[in-house]
Amino acid sequence: MAAVKAYELRNKNKAELLKTLDEQKQELASLRVQKVAGGSASKLHQIGLARKNIARTLTVINQTQREQLRLFYQKKKYIPLDLRVKKTRAMRRALTPFEKKLKTQKQQKKENHFPLRKYAVKA
Repeated sequence: MAAVKAYELRNKNKAELLKTLDEQKQELASLRVQKVAGGSASKLHQIGLARKNIARTLTVINQTQREQLRLFYQKKKYIPLDLRVKKTRAMRRALTPFEKKLKTQKQQKKENHFPLRKYAVKA
C-alpha cells in the first residue's frame, strides 16, 4: 500500500473520503492481525503507513468541514469560538478602531469651542 497524497484526497467528496477511510481502517486491522500471527518486519512498516494514511484522510475531512463551516458563518453575527481568530487574550479584548476614535459629548464640545489656534510666524 502506497502513501495517500493529500492533494488527491482534496478532490474527493465527503462520501468518497469516508469510504477510503473505512477501507484504510480495515487494512490496518488486517495488518495488526498479521502482526499477531507472526508477520515480517515489512508488515510492521505497513502498519505505520496505514496509520499515517488514516491521519491524512481525517485531516482532509476535518479541514474541508471547517472550511464549509467558515463559509456558512461568514455573514452571521456570531461565530463559534473554535472558528474565531485566536490572537491573544489582550488583543481580543482591545478596543476596535471604531471604538478608539469615538469621543464623548464633553470632548466634542471642548474641541468645537476651543479649536487649536493658528499663529502666523514672522520670519
